[in-house]
Amino acid sequence: MDKPSLNIVRAPDIAAHSQEFSHPWNPNSQMHGTQLARSVGLKRTGVNFIRVPAGKESYVYHSHQSEEEWIYVLSGKAIALIDDVEYEVDAGDFIGFPAPSVAHHMRNPGPAELVYLVGGENRETDVVEFPTLGKRMERRGKQMDVYDVDDAGNRSAGS
Repeated sequence: MDKPSLNIVRAPDIAAHSQEFSHPWNPNSQMHGTQLARSVGLKRTGVNFIRVPAGKESYVYHSHQSEEEWIYVLSGKAIALIDDVEYEVDAGDFIGFPAPSVAHHMRNPGPAELVYLVGGENRETDVVEFPTLGKRMERRGKQMDVYDVDDAGNRSAGS
């Protein structure tokens, strides 16, 4: 029998540790997932196993200034909204967002569950834009500040 390894996450454990979550700014956001990279102690990169039920969406339309992100579709079909253009994507398709990225979002029109891997960098700082909401999030370590883009001119540097 194999000796247990902290570097391996077995398929049954991926399913057993799946959690449901959603983005608070998108009422149609619903995902079930497991943080694979954290499960094996990776800190500089993230990899997550995600399932989106038929008729539901991933997060909210967003872009990153500093962190690269990618998606690999394992099964199902999706509509990927990328820089205000909709693209149909299927199992086996790979999508990448070099930083600074264009805005992007995934939705599952159904009828089957959408399953994909998503990953990217975990940098100390990042700025995330939410163009349809007019919001920006600045993250420095564990501190996050969210504000309306219209208020950006009123913010002092580093605040």
